[in-house]
Amino acid sequence: MTIPTDDELATLGAAFETFARRYKLADALGPEKPLNELDKQTLLYIAEHPRCGPTDVARFLAVANTTISSATDRLVKQGLLGRHRPEGDRRAVALQLTADGEARARAYIAAHYELYRRMLGPLSPTERTSFIALITKIVHHED
Repeated sequence: MTIPTDDELATLGAAFETFARRYKLADALGPEKPLNELDKQTLLYIAEHPRCGPTDVARFLAVANTTISSATDRLVKQGLLGRHRPEGDRRAVALQLTADGEARARAYIAAHYELYRRMLGPLSPTERTSFIALITKIVHHED
């Protein structure tokens, strides 16, 4: 494996910066105030894993339990999340989105998919397959 050159790094950096400006999720959501990234990821994880515990979210997002506690506090205060005690274990906490939380999660997912359509639109089917494979390879690469 070769080491990337400075020119490659500069070109990649410029492309990422342009990409980030062009495909901003906040712009796709309209006037609704976006959540910070941690709160958004917490909301989306709980949407996919209803009644999960805070430790599950923390493990998935690779953050401390106290960090998730703060995120869930913010989401509860905004009316997007509820905490419940399961009948079988009163010490445990199960997280469940409220109706507003479910609507917000659906809006985020729809906005993401629209951005993905815009990103992939200029590519041919073969290029899409290659692009997705390369991004997946980068994401799953262990240092």
